Amino acid sequence: MADHAHNLRFSAARGRPLGVITRGTTNINRLRRCDRWLRYHPQVQTALNVPHPLALDVGYGASHTTTVEWAGWLRRIRPDIQVTGLEINPERILPPRSGVTFELGGFELAGYRPNLVRAFNVLRQYDVQQVDDAWAEVCSRLAPSGLFVEGTCDELGRRSSWVLLDDTGPRSLTLAWDPLDVTLPSEMAERLPKKLIHRNVPGTAIHDLLHAMDDAWIRTAGWAPHGPRIRWREARDLLATSGVPLAPIRRRIRDNLITVPWEFVAN
Repeated sequence: MADHAHNLRFSAARGRPLGVITRGTTNINRLRRCDRWLRYHPQVQTALNVPHPLALDVGYGASHTTTVEWAGWLRRIRPDIQVTGLEINPERILPPRSGVTFELGGFELAGYRPNLVRAFNVLRQYDVQQVDDAWAEVCSRLAPSGLFVEGTCDELGRRSSWVLLDDTGPRSLTLAWDPLDVTLPSEMAERLPKKLIHRNVPGTAIHDLLHAMDDAWIRTAGWAPHGPRIRWREARDLLATSGVPLAPIRRRIRDNLITVPWEFVAN
C-alpha cells in the first residue's frame, strides 16, 4: 500500500484559521470545467437567488487567477455577488482586484455564512481521514440552501472531479475531462476526489462505475470517426440504459462529463 504519511492534517489554534498551508500551485483556466458546470447548475442558481449572495473560494493558493475567473462565471448568474478568496497562509493574502476580495481563513470560513463555497486541490493534500471533518465543518457553516463544491484536477485542468455537498452532506459526484486528453474513461481514476481515490479497488462502487464507463466507451468504438465528444454521448446513452443513474446534461457542452448521485458511489 502506498505511503501517505506525507499528507497534511488539520491544525488550528484558538482564533486562527482551520487547516494547513498547501503547495498553492495553480494555472490560468485550471478550474474552468467545474466553473462551467456550476454556472448552469439549477441548485447553484437557487442558492444564489438571495439578497447579497456570497461565494467563498477556500485555499485559492499562491495566485488570485482562478478565484477571479470563478467570480466572472458567477456574475453571469448574479452580477451583484460578492466573491472572497480565503487563504490560511498570511503571505498569500492579496489586495482586492477585479471586484474580488481576499482574506485570511480556512475551513472555518472566517466566520462567514456563505451561499456557495469552493475548495479545489486542497483536501487532495490532506490525509483521507480528514475529509469528513472538513466537509462537516464547511457544511455546518453554509447559509440556508447553501452549497459546497470540493474537488481536484490535474495541473492544466484537463481532468477534473468534484463532489457537490449541502448541509446534509455529499449529494453528487462529477467527472469531467478534455475529450482529447483521455484514452479510456477509467484514466480519470488518478484525479478522483480524496474521499474516493483510495477506494478505487475491485468490489467497490467507484471501481464498478469506472469499469462500466470503459465498457461503454469500448462498445461505441464505431463512433470514433465522429470524434470523442460524439462517441462519449453515445457511451453515456449506453450507461443510462444499463442502469447508471446519470444526471441529465441540460445544454450542449464541450467536455466529456458524468454526474451521478453520491449514494451510487459511496460504498
